[in-house]
Amino acid sequence: MLLSEHKDLKLEIKSLPEKEKDKLLLRLIAKDKILTEHLHFLLMEGEQDLVDRQEQLSARIDEEIEELMSNRRRNAKEALLKMRKLNGSITHHFKVTKDLNSEMELRIHLFKGIPIDFNEGVFSTLHKFNEKLMIYFAKSVFSVYNKYLKMHEETQFDLKEGFNEVLTKIYQYKTAPVAEELGLPKEI
Repeated sequence: MLLSEHKDLKLEIKSLPEKEKDKLLLRLIAKDKILTEHLHFLLMEGEQDLVDRQEQLSARIDEEIEELMSNRRRNAKEALLKMRKLNGSITHHFKVTKDLNSEMELRIHLFKGIPIDFNEGVFSTLHKFNEKLMIYFAKSVFSVYNKYLKMHEETQFDLKEGFNEVLTKIYQYKTAPVAEELGLPKEI
């Protein structure tokens, strides 16, 4: 049931006593973890907390990538799992903070650091993960590129150099055909 479909309900909610509205609001908020975190961020945290959150997530990305790189038997499957996990963390960060700039900076940071050049043979059981990683990486970059195009020119300028590094990376490896198919430029 959508509230917009029931205008009478909306009017009745507005006519409730303030104390009852507060009680209902708190019950509703408690049911949604991300909404609770977002309200905490919005009401109780400041600009420095946003910077701290971004730095912590950036450090976590660096740690995860370093852990992946230090593994002697690193492979496309492990890289794909880490990338999906870190992408999820960045999405969570955005849902809580609603800050597009820090989301874009974190995604570009992840794209620049995550390895995508694995040479599993065609007959290797890991070959299919290599293909999945290439497709996932290219589609993720494409998604971020579309967000980039919608941003303000000044913000685009700030992100341009890092994004060009990602585009150079994507066209250096086997991800190039997928990127071309998606219509990603070679440079911004």
